[in-house]
Amino acid sequence: MKVTDFSVDEGFQRGMKPIFNWASEYEMGTMDQAVNLARLPFAHHHIALMPDTHPGYGMPIGGVVATVGTIIPNAVGVDIGCGMRAWDTGCPVGYFERIMHKVMSDIAANIPVGFQHQKVAQNMRLFWENISDNVDLCPIWDREFEKAKHQLGTLGGGNHFIEAQTCVETGTVWFMIHSGSRNVGKQVCDHHNKVAVALNEKYHSRVEKKWELAFLAQGTKEYNEYWGDMECAVAFAKANRAHMENAIVDILHRYEVEQDIGNTIDIPHNYARMEHWYGKNVVVHRKGAVRANGTVIIPGSMGTWSHIGQGKNEEKSFGSCSHGSGRRMGRRAAATDPDVRATLDNMSTILFAKGDNYDEAPGAYKDISTVMANQSDLVEPTHTLWPLATIKG
Repeated sequence: MKVTDFSVDEGFQRGMKPIFNWASEYEMGTMDQAVNLARLPFAHHHIALMPDTHPGYGMPIGGVVATVGTIIPNAVGVDIGCGMRAWDTGCPVGYFERIMHKVMSDIAANIPVGFQHQKVAQNMRLFWENISDNVDLCPIWDREFEKAKHQLGTLGGGNHFIEAQTCVETGTVWFMIHSGSRNVGKQVCDHHNKVAVALNEKYHSRVEKKWELAFLAQGTKEYNEYWGDMECAVAFAKANRAHMENAIVDILHRYEVEQDIGNTIDIPHNYARMEHWYGKNVVVHRKGAVRANGTVIIPGSMGTWSHIGQGKNEEKSFGSCSHGSGRRMGRRAAATDPDVRATLDNMSTILFAKGDNYDEAPGAYKDISTVMANQSDLVEPTHTLWPLATIKG
């Protein structure tokens, strides 16, 4: 970990918080966004950048900021509750390779991807199992509830995926799912960010509008409404991944793969939580970062290693670690770069996808080995997973 000290630059205001940085490489613009976070008058103690950090909307993805008495919708992002789900099927790799094409084809045929939704409204039992009884003010979730029934159990696009992997340590096949709250999360973020922008302008906030970090003050109706909607989106995202897991398990049963799914790991990486750090109760925003106080999932990119690990609850990172390998190149640049395109054309992983997916090629992402080495003080790897087949929208 490196501490980036900007205090010597006369252009930065006094009182700016330090930036603790675990990244050895990042795209242009990442540090500018981190500096804006460090300038926030309510930022607590320091800003933390994980080794997979890269520019986001307002706040770097792979960033962690703790705030006192405020919450920032853009510091959680539009895909609220997005995260990873993984489990060991117990199926020997040799057997799975004989049925892999049929299994993955069945999964691709049964789980909607991209902008596709379910044709029939889904049972929301898994959502109700995840939602807290304390959630009451959630206006956008109430508005979007009926639509959400058709989004449950859908993968989405972009960097979301379903992947079959072989585990080095066990010799068995694991499945990994990366997905979030679909359009519900976007509706929540967009609405509440607009509210925050309007309030910040009304009360002449010191937070500049161009930073895209408008906030809501704790104790207000607006804060409570965002918090309720965010909690619903986080619960829905987890239910969405669980719904897809159940569909995959049912498909595997057709091919006589019996499994105990009680070992499932589910980790979100876009959310905010009340936690206690450096002597204060604060709102910790993790945008593309994982709470690393237990088992964590750290995926690589298509065609590269992923890891299961144990978080070390390191104070300097607010008990966080990376949520993956992280982009080293934007989508437009990656889609046209011949060297990056070659990393997709030459990978051994079998890809089930719509479109060419060059913007998601392995070469567009940082090296997962470097990322893991950079955060050796944050997480200890326990399982190493190599991709066999990947489904993408």
